[in-house]
Amino acid sequence: MQHLTLFELIGWIGAICLAVCCLPQAWLSFKQKHSNGVSNWLIILWGLGEVLTLIYVWPTGQMPLIYNYAANIVLLAVIAYYKIFPGESK
Repeated sequence: MQHLTLFELIGWIGAICLAVCCLPQAWLSFKQKHSNGVSNWLIILWGLGEVLTLIYVWPTGQMPLIYNYAANIVLLAVIAYYKIFPGESK
């Protein structure tokens, strides 16, 4: 079993923090069934940045970065979905 170096551990902690920082907004959008307070340009530019950067880091095999960008794309997709298809909140 391979042990993480200090720098790898720092990378994983940072990647997890960045990946979950979107979680409260994604949860709120899911719960309220809309993302009305979120700018369209934020969603577009953030999503484009995440996808392009994921493509850039994928060949490096740097799993903390790959995890971070992939998780953010999934959470951002939730926010974008409720921005495009708002439903009725309970």
